[in-house]
Parts: sequence; structure tokens; C-alpha cells
Amino acid sequence: MTGFARAEGRIEAPVVFSWVWEAKSVNSKGLDVRLRLPHGLEALEAAVRTAVGRFFKRGTFTISLTMTSDLQTNDAGIDETILDALIKLSRQKAEQLGPKVIGKAVAPARLDALMAIAQSRGQVEGMTAEAKAARNDVLMEGLAEVLEALALTRSQEGAELASIVSGHLDTIACLCDDASRLAALQPEALKERLAGQVQELMNASPALPEEKLAQEAALLALKFDTREELDRLTAHVVQARELLSKGEPCGRRLDFLCQEFNREANTLCSKSSDMALTRIGLNLRSTIDQLREQVQNIE
Repeated sequence: MTGFARAEGRIEAPVVFSWVWEAKSVNSKGLDVRLRLPHGLEALEAAVRTAVGRFFKRGTFTISLTMTSDLQTNDAGIDETILDALIKLSRQKAEQLGPKVIGKAVAPARLDALMAIAQSRGQVEGMTAEAKAARNDVLMEGLAEVLEALALTRSQEGAELASIVSGHLDTIACLCDDASRLAALQPEALKERLAGQVQELMNASPALPEEKLAQEAALLALKFDTREELDRLTAHVVQARELLSKGEPCGRRLDFLCQEFNREANTLCSKSSDMALTRIGLNLRSTIDQLREQVQNIE
């Protein structure tokens, strides 16, 4: 399922930072977490992945954290070594790129932008272990907030998907009922067809024994009997409805059931000797394809 959520806040002491968490998800068969964390916060990666795993079991998640320092309220906290290196690098790049940009002058980076980078680096690297732990606690609380919001949007989408999937299951159940009524008549129809095929031989030569005719009809009925496939299809519908009713992650199990649905529908079509039953089988396959497309979106 897809979704997006955002949360933001501030850390007031010992260093003032503004932070923004953003999380988005797209459909995926497994759980894939992609992170973008600021420099100096790589240690949070394991905790972030664990937190995502507690909330979700399936999907591709892109989690990003942006942090900015407040130049107006902070003490300077600027690492002058880093600042000098950034100014030097900015001038070098401006000189290198200038001749390559036709008709445009390339200016060095703005000093306030370089100071913000140097200040952020200096403040983060100069924090005590206790301050870093307190900062990380605040950031993880913010992550929990954004993941809860993302889970809410996904659950809302999930409720809509459950309604669509239930509709497809209802259609499959109705088609199975129609097919079962036709299948119940099929053995007798096969016997009548066999009787018509051998009628000429019965007239031209000594009549075939009634037992032989019944035996051949029974063999044909066994070969083309579709009731077993229909029984399994009905059982799969019941199982799928039970999975939906539990309100738990069931995407993978529903995906497996779709494979079983498809297998039984294909067998039904191959066994059918009746045009009406074949049409029902084709409608079943079409509905199962639609069901499977929706199941891919379920966690």
C-alpha cells in the first residue's frame, strides 16, 4: 500500500535544532527500508529499521530526516577549521566551473550557507554523549509519530482495498454457484451424448450391453467432472474471507490463494465440455486476475 507522512519539531537544548521526518511507502512483496540520514546520525540507522519493522511487514519505505540549526538563537558553535576548508573549496570550484558555463558567472557559495554547515558539524561533533542520547531520544519519538501517521493512511487505504477484494470474492462465489448447478447436470449430459454416438452401431450390429454403455459413460463423467475443482474454489473463498476478517497483514497468504484460485479455474476450463460452463470458467479467470492485482497492494 502507498502512503506519505511528515512530522517536525525542535530540540531546544543544549543545542537548538529543527528536525523534519518524512516517510513514504509504495507496494512491494517484501520489506525494504531506504534511509537518508544527516551526517553524524548514522548510528540511528539500526534503530530506525527496527522501528519500521515493528509497524510494517511489507512494502518499500523511504525514510528521510532533515536537521537544521538555528543561527539566530544558537551560540556560534562554528568549527572554524571546517568553515575555512569549505570557503576554500567553494572558491576553487567557482574558478573551475566559471569557464565551462557560457555567458554566466559562477560565484562562490554564500558565506551564511557555509557557516550553517560548519556550525551544524561543529555542534553535532561537539555534543556530549548525554546530549547526543537526549537528542536521539527526541528524534526517535518524532519517528514514531511519523510512522503512526503513515500506518493510519495505509490502514485507511487497506479498508478500501478490503471492500474491493470482498467484492471480487463475492463474484467468484456466485460464479462457482452457477458452475456447480451446471456441473451437477454434466454426467447425465455426457451419458446422453455417448448414447447418441453409439446409436448407429447399436442399430447396425447387436446392441451393446447396457453395462458397457454405463461403464463408458461413467469413465467420461469421471474425466470431465468439475465438481472437485468447484469445491476447492469455494473453500478458497471461505479461507480468503477469514483472512480479511482478522484485520492482520495477509497480503502474502492472499497472493498464494490467488495462485490456487487460478490453478483451479484453469483446470475447470480444460475439463469443461459445456459451452456455458466454459464461459463461467473464463469469467472466473478474469475475476481472479482482477483480485490478484488488488492483492498485490495489501500488506
